[in-house]
Amino acid sequence: MSLFKRLLNAVRAGSVSQDQWDEIRSALITADLGVKLADQVIEQAKSTKPEDAKQVIKEQLSQWLSKKDRKLTLTPNAVSTILIVGVNGTGKTTTTAKIANLIKNEGNKVLLAAADTFRAAAVDQLQTWANRIDIEVVTGAANGDPASVAFSAISKAKSEKYDCLIVDTAGRLHTKNNLMSELEKIIKVIEKQSPINEILLVIDATTGQNGINQAKSFIESAGVTGLILTKLDGGAKGGIGIAIEKEFGLPIKFTGQGEQITDLAAFDPEQYLDSLFE
Repeated sequence: MSLFKRLLNAVRAGSVSQDQWDEIRSALITADLGVKLADQVIEQAKSTKPEDAKQVIKEQLSQWLSKKDRKLTLTPNAVSTILIVGVNGTGKTTTTAKIANLIKNEGNKVLLAAADTFRAAAVDQLQTWANRIDIEVVTGAANGDPASVAFSAISKAKSEKYDCLIVDTAGRLHTKNNLMSELEKIIKVIEKQSPINEILLVIDATTGQNGINQAKSFIESAGVTGLILTKLDGGAKGGIGIAIEKEFGLPIKFTGQGEQITDLAAFDPEQYLDSLFE
């Protein structure tokens, strides 16, 4: 059961022991919101009439969501470049293919760049997806310079008049300084030839509070413009999206809910908040 549904049920029950409040609070802190936001939600819940509980708590959560534009920023009549960043295991490479498919289906000519040269499986995975959706991929030598792949890709995108270039980057742990240095190098190489429209951070919705640490590192090093929340099943840990938006003011632009190429949707704040109570 969703933690927010448990919270709602507790309010509606009318009689909740301190141990029960402590249990729900602890779960919200660990999996979803962190200490400060969890305490605010609990305080709101305790003072809410049972019949108004869902709406009042939902309004509280809604206030914490980013007010920034959630649409992709693309440049007409020029190459729009999107970098996909995040740690390994978040679904980053699959998400790269999903976004490419989405943009292609809107009538755009799309090029992919496999800049995660340190993980052969990532290159193979992206190439497999690209073959399925008939999109070309620029690759490089195994363990080669990711920035070299990015340079080749942006050069090709410009010379062959692609509408959009999407770059899948390496995803080793966000605590590794060399990864962030590599990202910064990729960004500089591309920006010498063309502006970068979006740098999208992929966050696993089940990651809990570590998602805050990931977001902080990538935002500081890579200038993230938006978020993609993957593995979002409406369960308890999907609330990490609220915590990240509240902390950094960045919008979730897409959500991934499965492994199929079409399992990517534009983020719908209303639907997302409703799902937390299901």
